[in-house]
Amino acid sequence: MNAALQPKRILGFSLVEMAIVLAIVGLLMATMLPNLTSQIEQQRRTEARKQLAEIQQSLMGFAVMNKRLPCPTTQADPTNADYGKEANDCWTSSPTTEGYLPWKTLGVSEIDPWGVKRNSSSDLWKGYWRYRVDRNFAKTSTLITLTTGFSSDSLLIKDNSGNALTGTEKPIAIIFSTGTDLVGNAENANTTEPNPKFEQTSGIYQSDVPNSNFDDILVWISRPQLFNRLVAAGKLP
Repeated sequence: MNAALQPKRILGFSLVEMAIVLAIVGLLMATMLPNLTSQIEQQRRTEARKQLAEIQQSLMGFAVMNKRLPCPTTQADPTNADYGKEANDCWTSSPTTEGYLPWKTLGVSEIDPWGVKRNSSSDLWKGYWRYRVDRNFAKTSTLITLTTGFSSDSLLIKDNSGNALTGTEKPIAIIFSTGTDLVGNAENANTTEPNPKFEQTSGIYQSDVPNSNFDDILVWISRPQLFNRLVAAGKLP
């Protein structure tokens, strides 16, 4: 038969071949997706820890400049000029009020890696750094000296088993990310959203490795840490 008269062969995938390819791709995606999700989550936790370390340094830098630690921010309206800035009266309440980190005052990140920035007073505080300070270390009237002691706030950090991670040298400032679920877990739990003030009368917080019931990431500043920084900067004694 003349080659010119032979029917042309159509190149490409048949429906069966396409179905097989799609099934293989779907299987690969189903296998890889959990690993990818886990890697993204781990990257976010690593970034959160890095940001918390920077926040600790910023807090101690603020103390070097002002000989006190800042109060939490408690302004809920994003359009208010004081939004993101420290309140000026956290030492007047008993116990001290837990709020959010004054990110504008410190010049640090507004939200953690899971956070969503707020646009109105009714928005929830998703992923905003939670912050609490012992009132004796935030006073504007009585600045920090080597004799500054703890208030009756009696802040304490425990692990997932309820064991105390802090002893006679109690935390003077606590900062934490609420993690993937965007709410405080266990001892860090609170249900007063979107109110930016939290009344934690016990002063007990929790820090440990994440599990199915706990994914918060918490750090704190101790009195020896702060005193060491102030002495090194020539601010004490």
